[in-house]
Parts: sequence; structure tokens; C-alpha cells
Amino acid sequence: MRKKVAIVGAGNVGATLALFVTNSGLADVVLFDIVEGMPQGKALDILQNTAVLGVKSSVVGTNNLDDLAGSDIIVITAGLARKPGMRRKDLLMANADIVGGIVKKIAPQCPDAIYIVVTNPMDVMSYVTLAVSKVTRQRVLGMGGILDSSRFKTFISMELGVSPKDIETLVLGGHGLYMVPLVRFTTVKGIPLSKWLSKEKIEALVTRTREGGAEIVALLKTGSAYYAPAQSTFEMIKAILLDEKRVLPCSVYLDGEYGARDVFNGVPVVLGKQGLERIIEVELTEDERKAFNNSTEEVKGMIKILKEEGKI
Repeated sequence: MRKKVAIVGAGNVGATLALFVTNSGLADVVLFDIVEGMPQGKALDILQNTAVLGVKSSVVGTNNLDDLAGSDIIVITAGLARKPGMRRKDLLMANADIVGGIVKKIAPQCPDAIYIVVTNPMDVMSYVTLAVSKVTRQRVLGMGGILDSSRFKTFISMELGVSPKDIETLVLGGHGLYMVPLVRFTTVKGIPLSKWLSKEKIEALVTRTREGGAEIVALLKTGSAYYAPAQSTFEMIKAILLDEKRVLPCSVYLDGEYGARDVFNGVPVVLGKQGLERIIEVELTEDERKAFNNSTEEVKGMIKILKEEGKI
């Protein structure tokens, strides 16, 4: 029986991801959105593209969450973007309501599903998904670290004029300004980055990576990144469907690992058919641990707000 991937939210990230999954031929896709006609139209367009490629995959659009029943993987991209003048707390509350409501509806219909959360603030929405779905922590993953690592690789590649294929990076922590790029684990064909660039230049690249999403938003004027986020999410889907045992940075529920409890944060993990199969702990320096703890506290603060407001 073919695998079924459900994508909640047919905006730029969701629709692009639907294209990537469908074209891979690895699974059939159900694309959901509350806007009537939009997921259906995008799904039909994607389906017609498969005829050009000669790929036999099913992709359907729907406004009915019941059509997601029996999904093996559920990707949540739905949510509001922060608007001018909108308080951060208001955005947090709104997206918690959206994500929590969706998960509450579909969890009973997808008892064996693995969830991948993209909606921001991603680490917090992953926590909401775990709390509402009541599944094991192995089955809820947040997408962020792969995207952050890809941005770091891109900027290093541009600076050095080398292929990103030969660059290895590791980014911990929350998705956004609190991410923790581990420079000492960053190499170019096995050669430490410090051998290629000065400390000042590396720090500039780290800063640009942290602000990578904002840089794209500023250039686009309206909207935000979606090609790289969709590709990053597809890497997670592929690792799960093919049981690849990939070592990838993902946001997962921590229960003592890295000294953190009852919180989601980005760490290197092994991804396979069970979802989270193992958390890999690396020894952190004092500065790295401090930065990671700051990231954890930022996420915990938002979780606390949601608990106080009775959202979880």
C-alpha cells in the first residue's frame, strides 16, 4: 500500500512541498486548506505536472480534514504570519489555536501518523502538537535546523566559492535568532572552517544565517521564504519514508538531553521510519551551552504563556 502524506496549509510552503513529494513518487499527497478552491486548484496543477515527468502519483486538494484520515505523515504549515502592529503574544495565541484545533480534529483519524511542524514559532507549535495529539515524542518533529544549516552552508559556499556539497554544518537551538551554529563542527571537505576564514568573517556569516529569514522577507517585501523550507521538510519526509537513518538537526521534545526538560529545541537526531529514533548529544563548550540554554528558555517562556492562557 502506498504511503500517504497530508499537508495542512496550501500556501507557498505547503504547495511547494506538495510538488516535491508528488514529483518524488514516494507517496500520495492530500493538500488541505480552508480556502475553497485553492488546494484543489494547486493539486490539479501539480497533478498535470506529473504527466510531463511521467510520475504516477496521486495528489488531491480538499477543504475537509476528514480526507486526511489514515495519513502516514502529517505536515503542518498552516498559520498566520505576523502583521504590522500585531503583538507577538497575539500571533502566538492565534497560531496555537489554529494548530491545536487541526491536530485535535485529525489525531483520532491518523493514529499512526508522524507529525512534522513548520508553523512558527515552530518549536512552540511542535510542543502544542505533542500535547494535543498525545502521541509519543518520537512522532512529533519540528523543521528548522535543516533550513538553518542549509542557509549557513549557502553563505559559506558563496564566500569560499566551493560546492555546498562539500560543506558540513551543525546548527542547534531554536529556529530564528536563538539558533546556535556550531562553528567548530563546520568543515569544508573535512577541513575546519577556521582554516578557511577569519574569526570576524565567520561571525559575520553566523549573523547572516541567524537573520536569513528576515533578509528574504526584506527583499520580497511581501511574504517569506518557501523554496528552501519546503525542500528542508521534504528531506525529513524522505528520511522517514525510506527509513534512511539520516543524521539531521530537528526540533524534538527534550527530556533531560542537553540538560533540558519539557521543551522542544533543535538538536541532531537520527530520522527513520519511526520518526525520531535517537537523539545525538555532543559535548558543548561553555559559550555554546549558554547560547543553547538561552534558546531553550525563550521557547519555555512562550510555552508558559500558552499554559497560563489555557491553550495547552
